[in-house]
Amino acid sequence: MARARGSWTDGTLTARSFLKPHTVARAVFHPAWIPDSLDPTVERLKRFRVVTGAVASLGVYTFVEGGFALTELLENALTASAVLLFLTPLTVGVMLFVWRSTGTVRQLRVPLLNSLKLLLLFVGSVVGLALLVQTTSTSGGILLSLVGGLAMMWLLVFVVAGAVRVSGNLFGAAAVHRSLPALLAAVTSWLMAIPDLVTGDLHGLSLTLGVVFILGAPVTVTAIALLETGRLKRRYGIRLRAHPASLPPLPGPVPTGLPHVPPQGNPYGHPHVPHPQHPYAPHPHAPYPQHPYGPGPQGPYAPGGSGHPYAPRPPYPPRRPRGPYGG
Repeated sequence: MARARGSWTDGTLTARSFLKPHTVARAVFHPAWIPDSLDPTVERLKRFRVVTGAVASLGVYTFVEGGFALTELLENALTASAVLLFLTPLTVGVMLFVWRSTGTVRQLRVPLLNSLKLLLLFVGSVVGLALLVQTTSTSGGILLSLVGGLAMMWLLVFVVAGAVRVSGNLFGAAAVHRSLPALLAAVTSWLMAIPDLVTGDLHGLSLTLGVVFILGAPVTVTAIALLETGRLKRRYGIRLRAHPASLPPLPGPVPTGLPHVPPQGNPYGHPHVPHPQHPYAPHPHAPYPQHPYGPGPQGPYAPGGSGHPYAPRPPYPPRRPRGPYGG
């Protein structure tokens, strides 16, 4: 089903929805103005990449480093948020400079502002979670610790579910350009991996496993990004270097069910004859098409046989003389 446009949550949130933080995260971090994916195969590959990356990261933090450290995880999340806050607008700005020859920034003002709002909303949620964890851990009151702990758990689920959503849609970049999420994913993954390679932070892994773990994410993301951009270019004519306003129109949604068949008449009655296009069109059962006011088969001007409308007629045969009383 096509997603609605012009709304953020599309009216899906109710008062009871806030009891489920993952439902709120889905409505907030994957708003209704984000267009649906054009290629289900690439969408499944992106979901696989997000899930495997999350499982690998939690596995390293939980089993390799000797226990789940929420503080370190939040520190890494804050670092990643700061990188995204700087890197995402920079990458989009470079693409706007590339697109300047085929379009203007004014044409993309609305989707650009929506993507920026989504980015700021996610970064603000991560910062709010970090502040709440620090406040709860330093508070001395039992009631305050209990309320803060419940709020911290709700916000933790909200941020984790939101991170999964924004990793899939890249802050709604597809609303700006269909190929932009693939570019953002590749650039972000490489710039997040380079500091670990430079500093030698292998997260407690051996040299071989550490390099594989660090380089596995950007290599996988880049391969999926190349696959996505290639399929968009071949199937839909969407090129990354072209301004979105200059791209060809996308095909409409393909119906999944059988086409509508109008009600038929009596199957044993007379066959239905379609209405002719011309009011004087021949009857479908007529053996020879004729004009309603046309002459016979000799031609349109056959009275004299010469084909001219004013040709002299042949003389009539002489009549037999009749008597006064007939004969």
